[in-house]
Amino acid sequence: MPAPKQTTRRSLLATSAVLSSLALAAPAAVAAPKPSDSPSASASPSATPPASMSSVGGARLGRPGTQVNLASGVPVLPKDVSARSWIVADAETGDVLAAHNAHWRLAPASTLKMLFADTLLPKFPSDTKHKVVPADLAGIGAGSSMVGIKEEETYSVHDLWLGVFLRSGNDAVHVLSAMNGGVENTVEAMNEHAEELQALDTHVVSPDGYDAEGQVSSAYDLTLFARSGMQKKDFREYASTVRAKFPGQTKKGKKGKKVRESFEIQNTNRLLAGDSDVPVYEGIAGVKNGNTTNAGATFTGVAERGGKVLLVTVMNPEKPEHNEVYKETARLFDWGFKAAGKVQPVGELVPPKGAAQAKPGANPSGEAGGSGDGGSGTAGTGAKPVASAPAADGSSGIGIALGITGGVLVLLAGGAFLVNRRWPLPDLVRRRTRP
Repeated sequence: MPAPKQTTRRSLLATSAVLSSLALAAPAAVAAPKPSDSPSASASPSATPPASMSSVGGARLGRPGTQVNLASGVPVLPKDVSARSWIVADAETGDVLAAHNAHWRLAPASTLKMLFADTLLPKFPSDTKHKVVPADLAGIGAGSSMVGIKEEETYSVHDLWLGVFLRSGNDAVHVLSAMNGGVENTVEAMNEHAEELQALDTHVVSPDGYDAEGQVSSAYDLTLFARSGMQKKDFREYASTVRAKFPGQTKKGKKGKKVRESFEIQNTNRLLAGDSDVPVYEGIAGVKNGNTTNAGATFTGVAERGGKVLLVTVMNPEKPEHNEVYKETARLFDWGFKAAGKVQPVGELVPPKGAAQAKPGANPSGEAGGSGDGGSGTAGTGAKPVASAPAADGSSGIGIALGITGGVLVLLAGGAFLVNRRWPLPDLVRRRTRP
């Protein structure tokens, strides 16, 4: 069944708090050197972080090691987190509650698909049809994750994005890239968008996140991509969809008629879909996982509890246990929800360059644009959003995705839309429960 178009929205910040924050000017991000194509920026970094890293978002985020302001009443960080790099941030205020080597440039794996989606989602209506030709699937790396796209078959853009988000399909990424003028053009657009987001640790070589020389990102940048992507309604819904139907290959039926059946695909985000050793995380709403030889396991997640929305990114846990990246993410989420409102931040997620002032007439629904079903993203046939189990505050927590108003908080006199200095996320969208 399609997801309902009617949603219940959580109220924003109190008007007085909003207006006072609107009066503040957006801080300028501290510049960082741009990643190069040299071997020093390769997908196989050293075992230890650089002594000095980017200070975008605050000086402490550029220091190696764990950064947190422990004080009376602040819970101690979990001791069993082995990731090379991680970050815990408030998705709405942008406050970084704690971090570990946040700007370490590492291979991102398929978490880079968040940037791919944030860059390309606005370009094609979801009901656009595309017939796949052999050239569309050229250059896919050996051993890539695939959703099962077949040559000479026609797919909707909606189908392709389900393949990207749920199955991390590199074949779907390459088809969408071909529709966008090719891989080279898409990579260029992604690098430009990363710069606009002030994700200066990132250098894209392959749009699908497949290991490539010089391709790097950081826990900080991946968190920026997730925060930006969740501003788009269709991004939110694709990222939070547990399972959906995907078109199969056309075959001849018993009576000689051509028949095209579909098959079910399930999201590989284990905090969203669950696994034998990982339960569905209470309040989870996305976002994206990845795993390659050089990157190890990577993951960025967003979750809500008790009115707090947190983003957690974990890169390359050293423990070899099954699903370790999800287990460490869950422990950091648990800490973040306990520490929120008690711990002093160690930095912030900077806004995009263009977020200082939004233009009048911005899309109030936060849609990525051009969806044939009115911008409802995965509201097409067969897509099933994530389940909704009671959160700690009794609300319908697991089925929450961030509902964004295009970076707009309030319409002031004169028709000018202004945004908070930290480019906040607006209210939440609560969606139906999973059968």
